[in-house]
Amino acid sequence: MLILAIETSCDDTCVAVVDGSRILANTISSQTAHAHFGGVVPEVAARHHLDLAVPVVEAALAEAGVSLDDVEAIAVTTGPGLIGALLVGVSTAKAIAAPRRLPLIPVNHLQGHVAANFLDPDPLQPPFLCLVASGGHTLLGAVRDRFGHEVLGQTLDDAAGEAFDKVARLLGLGYPGGPALERLAAEGDPEAFELPVAMSREPGLNFSFSGLKTALVYLCRDLGPDGVQERRADLAASFQAAAVGQLVAKLRRALKKGDWEAVALGGGVAANGSLREAVAALCRQQGLRLKLVAPELCTDNAAMIASAARFAPHLPYPDYLSYDAFATGEAPVVA
Repeated sequence: MLILAIETSCDDTCVAVVDGSRILANTISSQTAHAHFGGVVPEVAARHHLDLAVPVVEAALAEAGVSLDDVEAIAVTTGPGLIGALLVGVSTAKAIAAPRRLPLIPVNHLQGHVAANFLDPDPLQPPFLCLVASGGHTLLGAVRDRFGHEVLGQTLDDAAGEAFDKVARLLGLGYPGGPALERLAAEGDPEAFELPVAMSREPGLNFSFSGLKTALVYLCRDLGPDGVQERRADLAASFQAAAVGQLVAKLRRALKKGDWEAVALGGGVAANGSLREAVAALCRQQGLRLKLVAPELCTDNAAMIASAARFAPHLPYPDYLSYDAFATGEAPVVA
């Protein structure tokens, strides 16, 4: 089935065309206006999606070499995310699907990150354990089939990517800060400062990054502006080591609680080289298969939404005309 998918949960306007597990186009238009504010402004994001939605749909169709007449279904992220941004995507999807009487497929954004692992090349078959770490979410999911996932543990406060961005801003690296912090950390000593690996003694599988972030704030205060400037690389490396340490510790604990043969990563933080190396080492140690999707499938994208849509219920016309978006976890993760 040829699916056109739309993803607008945050500040990237994404459209993809996917045929089965094969990606024909995966177009992403990133908004640069938020760098001025040091973070995503929801109203600004929604207004930019309004301007970009149609051009990005047209660009994706052109890249795929197909027309709307070839498309068999429309998929769209319906949550969780920024409600204004999501509503633009849902409205666009309805506007494309309804005149052609095409089915609409609502997709949970987090299941999209999981389903990125079902795409070519080398799609991963369940069951597997998936660590999703992004700017808005951090969770461990048990993936036993391709229709959904069970949340085994999740962040109790900040998401991993959110913590990376806040620390990057603290160190004067701007927004988005994750990639810049990783580059700076490569120049520093990860053992220069002892930072807490939060929740390491807590027996469950939940995460917490607010304490780590606060510890770095106090450390920077004690160092003073000149000290922070002089030790920026060491601060970045020490923070990254502690954050990755928590993610890997919880993953290791989850592996002990079940019989898993494979591990997968998803979300923007899954593109972090230090995390990939640490998880790869863990999988080699335990004789597990590790699935690492391409970096462009880690960050928000519509190909992952189309992938999830292949295994989600299709809503016929006109049933979906009243379907709404949701900002948080109000709708079920498993469709």
